[in-house]
Amino acid sequence: MEEASRLAKDLRVLWKNYVLQSLLATISIFIVLLFLSLQHAVVIASIGATTFIIFTMPNSIAAKPKNVIGGHLIGFVCGAISTLMPHSSFLITITIYSLAVGLSILIMVIMDLIHPPASGTALGTAITGFTYEALIAIIISTILLSAIKHVLKPYLKDLIR
Repeated sequence: MEEASRLAKDLRVLWKNYVLQSLLATISIFIVLLFLSLQHAVVIASIGATTFIIFTMPNSIAAKPKNVIGGHLIGFVCGAISTLMPHSSFLITITIYSLAVGLSILIMVIMDLIHPPASGTALGTAITGFTYEALIAIIISTILLSAIKHVLKPYLKDLIR
């Protein structure tokens, strides 16, 4: 009951931020998608999750540009490495995909570049394979989202507690 009351109060007080930040997220992902090929939709899906974090939790550790960019690069590399392993059966294939995700988590934590959606990049890259186009898409989208966040930071509030 107390949680519902707090949520209702937050919504009354911050409703403009909820609407504005959702609209800004929509515009930002639209801009990012203008530069990307939808051929890599599995990898791009994790960028949608990044957009959520940036626009709903802009002050979180996961929304820091170094974590956004670094995390996705780690995820991409882990996924790309997994494509080098032989996929001789379904069980081995899903084991390799799982290892790409686990390895990305391990490296992000060790390097203090924590960005949860980047594990989706690892999985997406493991599934779709390495391409320079996908790498460029990850680099462009993460830099673009980080730059947009930097410009809009004075207007963004944490919407999730």
